Formats: sequence, structure tokens, C-alpha cells
Amino acid sequence: MERYAQPTSVKEAVELLAADAWVMLAGGTDFYPGLGEGPVSGPVLDISRIDALRGISRDNDNAGWRIGALATWTQLVRKDDLPAAFDCLKQAAVEVGSVQIQNRATIVGNLCNASPAADGVPALLVLNAEVELTSVHATRRMALSEFLQGNRQTARRREEIVTGVFIPDDATQGSSAFFKLGARRYLVISIAMVAARIELDAAGLVKTAAVSVGACSVVAQRLSDLEKELIGASPEDISSVPDARHLDCLSPIDDVRAPAGYRLDAALEGVRRALAACVEDRS
Repeated sequence: MERYAQPTSVKEAVELLAADAWVMLAGGTDFYPGLGEGPVSGPVLDISRIDALRGISRDNDNAGWRIGALATWTQLVRKDDLPAAFDCLKQAAVEVGSVQIQNRATIVGNLCNASPAADGVPALLVLNAEVELTSVHATRRMALSEFLQGNRQTARRREEIVTGVFIPDDATQGSSAFFKLGARRYLVISIAMVAARIELDAAGLVKTAAVSVGACSVVAQRLSDLEKELIGASPEDISSVPDARHLDCLSPIDDVRAPAGYRLDAALEGVRRALAACVEDRS
């Protein structure tokens, strides 16, 4: 059996996946550390030469933005024509490891790794991100919240490749912000992180609200009850709306980084700060 393949097209990649079980390799920043001192567990499918998976671009046919499976965090930060609602994702991007990692690591790889503390997930959740999966037979799209099914678990089938992430135009309205707390400033796994997106109406009141918390559950969670209560709030009042009951959907753990109670306190403070940052020029 072939132990390594480097296809140059999506068609070639999915045909290989249909025929056998492969370990997927893109940027490699999770792949290689994950090996530890052990061997690779199966044949490696290296998708890094598939040009069709590169780039971040407008998808006018579907009214939104498409992030290719090989788009890196650095490319996202340097993309200067994205709507302001992407600011939370750009802020998360510069929190991913070091600059060297950001240069190589892919946004889609961060999702497929499915860590509870994946920096990109809360921001993509408030952007209503959808994951695109392609096989020999079809291409399907599902909400990121459905794609992430648990710690290191996703809805990707063995014969599928994640070819990109789609952000619909209706989720790119307004402004956004990201907050992360770790034990130190850089190269740290999150204790708690928050992304928020706020759109104001013509009267200057909250029209749309999206708030997500990561590293406090097996998968990041949208705070739907809080989002509903924020509708109609003024910029001056927005950061006073959240309280502890809005975090009831979270299930933080005690670990070496922080106890569960501290994570909840940090998440609540992060929600308030992220919301305030979204409207700091309007309050």
C-alpha cells in the first residue's frame, strides 16, 4: 500500500480517500506534534499542493466569503478587503501559536483538529460559518456547530475532504471582537475565550447579536439566551446585560490550566469586554 501521496487536485484527493483510509496533512502544525515519539498511524495524504484549496475570496454565486482549506492565519490577517465583522477572526488569528505557526497553520486544520480550545472556532461561530465537505459523490455544507461533535471529533466522513469554510453575507454585518485569557501572553492554550459580533439598527440599538465562548465546553458554544436579550439594547448598556445565568450552557472542566469556576468567571468577564469592544466607538 502506498504510504504517502501528494495530489494536485481535489478530484485526485477524493478518489484516493474513496479507496483507502488516509491520515490528512495540510499545514502540519497539529499533525507533527500529535505524533509525539510514535510513528504515523496510517498512509499520509498531503493536500498542500492542491491550488484550488488556496485563498480567501468572495463567493458571489452564494453571497458570501470562502476560506479555502489551505488558507493560513497569516493570509487571513493580511487580507485587507474583508468586512469589519471579520475582525474577531483576525484577532483570534494572531493568538494562534507563534508567527511561524500562523504562517503555516491553516484555518480549516484548526477546525478539523477539533480541540475544545481551538482559537478560531468562537469567531467562526459568530460568523455563522459553514463547513464544505467534498467526496467522490457530492459536496455538502453544514454549520460549523454541527461539524464539531466533541473533543477531537467532527462530522467528516472518512471519504471526505474539508475543502473550505463559507461565511454568508448576512453574518458579515456590524462589528466584532475577540477576547482570550491564558496563563501567559503568547504560545498558550486558552483558559477561556470569547467572540462577539454586534450589528446596530438605524436608531443605534442592537439589531443582531452573536456571542460564543470557547475552552469552557467540549466544543465552543453560542450563548443564544444572551443574544436574544441583547436585541434592542443601547451601546451604553450592552456590557451590563450578561450575567452568570447566560453561561448555563457551558460545562468547563478543572485541569492544570484553571479550575472550572475560574473559567466561568473569566468567560463572563470576557463576554463583557468583547461586547464593549464591539461598540466602543458608538457608546
